[in-house]
Amino acid sequence: MTKVIKFGGSSLASAEQLEKVLGIVKTDRTRRFVIVSAPGKRHADDTKVTDALIAYHAAYKAGKSVAKEQDWVVERYRDIAEGLGLKDEDVLRDIAYNIHELASLEKTGNDFLYDTFLAAGENNNAKLIAAYFRENGIPARYVHPRDAGITVSREPGNARLLTNSYEKINYLNQLTEAGETLVIPGFFGVTEKDEICTFSRGGSDITGSIIAAGVKADLYENFTDVDGIFACNPKIIDNPAPIHEVTYREMRELAYSGFSVLHDEALVPAFRAHIPIVIKNTNNPKHPGTRITTIHEENYAPVVGIASDDGFTTLNLSKYLLNREVGFGRRVLSILEEMGVRWEHMPTGIDDISIIIRSRFLTPDIEKAILSRLAETLHPDELYFEHDLSIIMLVGENMKAHIGVTARAAKALSDSHVNIKMLTQGASECAVMFVVKNKDEESAVKALYQTFFW
Repeated sequence: MTKVIKFGGSSLASAEQLEKVLGIVKTDRTRRFVIVSAPGKRHADDTKVTDALIAYHAAYKAGKSVAKEQDWVVERYRDIAEGLGLKDEDVLRDIAYNIHELASLEKTGNDFLYDTFLAAGENNNAKLIAAYFRENGIPARYVHPRDAGITVSREPGNARLLTNSYEKINYLNQLTEAGETLVIPGFFGVTEKDEICTFSRGGSDITGSIIAAGVKADLYENFTDVDGIFACNPKIIDNPAPIHEVTYREMRELAYSGFSVLHDEALVPAFRAHIPIVIKNTNNPKHPGTRITTIHEENYAPVVGIASDDGFTTLNLSKYLLNREVGFGRRVLSILEEMGVRWEHMPTGIDDISIIIRSRFLTPDIEKAILSRLAETLHPDELYFEHDLSIIMLVGENMKAHIGVTARAAKALSDSHVNIKMLTQGASECAVMFVVKNKDEESAVKALYQTFFW
């Protein structure tokens, strides 16, 4: 049995939390691959190390003094080390040197400067944790993603693993055969030109999944600060029902639509390698958590979860006899591509198209340019953007075996006076998406939860 485990920032925020991590690793020696995030917040008013590094980068780019930012980050690691009684002073010297050296990197023409600053959070934490493990009876080795074989594309802030990396990653098994526990920083890899390149924010989950697939692990355990996944956002519903088991496809829909416990891209490597994932709680490690697997092994309801997310805009376009124009949709999407705008969903009718876009990809100037290009190229009868929208996702692979799920959901929203702007369902019938105004998001979630879980 081989397990890959990943710890999030809240699990590594303090010496007290790291003592829990040590206990988790010690109680199960099949946990030979430990993926770590940067230290998170110790309390609500605290600062994450990653956010402190962002501030450090901003000061450096602006040509300002960075001594304050450097000292804060170094002292944060020192506080953790002193709280643990860490005797290895070399590791703290190495961390301090690494943090200060960031201010010697080339600013001009360096596309990977920001990524290098951010990656320092995970990278230095892995060094500290490996030293802590060694002083407490675990033969641990720090492994840089370069040495772990995590070679990625040259896409700053959105790295993609190169397919030939898995062959390199598999060699890590040889190190664990000698009894070592490998501590690997999450969130980033290196390009073929040896540049530090990060995955999207929260990407330590992705690293864990990549390592699990590469070493052909039996299980990937993702430790966070909650007892698994719940059927709904606890900020909207008090004490929502726990989800004991969920499929990769269901979890992908939930993670995309607002469930932040696991990065949605982290599912792909584990899914392709058929490795189950378990979401567990660092503060309550005996709790079974939530298991993510290929197919359900238990009887389950048609709806396993309800997710929601705001910050969406729709581009709405209508033209009489639109369906007779060959290539109309392609031309619309080509204009968005030329403008560098990514789209999320595209509900259509016989004479109209609506394209759902995350609002953060748009600015007033970009919107104006898109409208101008579409009007000039396609001559639509109606063309406009609609803002302040949320999506509500009703998720469950068993919905296709139950008649009337969508009808029940629509009635629940109607009874709660929530106007449905759009409704769409994919061919897999795994999820039904409702688009509503932002102001109706919470009411919509409550109405659906009452219908399917109470």
